[in-house]
Amino acid sequence: MYEWESNNSKAGIGRMEIVESSPPSRIAIQLDLTKPFEGHNIVEFALEANGDETNVIWDMHGTDPYIGKIMGVFCNRDSMVGKDFEEGLVNLKAIAER
Repeated sequence: MYEWESNNSKAGIGRMEIVESSPPSRIAIQLDLTKPFEGHNIVEFALEANGDETNVIWDMHGTDPYIGKIMGVFCNRDSMVGKDFEEGLVNLKAIAER
């Protein structure tokens, strides 16, 4: 389990815990955020061999409370976290290719 509390408004307060692992193809993480907003999601990384490469699928899903559904109408979630996902995948690629 990993917990954090940050003064950075984007990072906030939360915790992550590996809840499932199927080496070498899948890992699932419970992600619980408490600030700047509350959210409970499952984050999954699926790894698929593709010749000399490995495709990584990074998925995050969970339930939306009522306020989350309203926010979804006004906020594009891809624009909120898409850059972080892309940066994370670039970092993962760099580490894997060392």
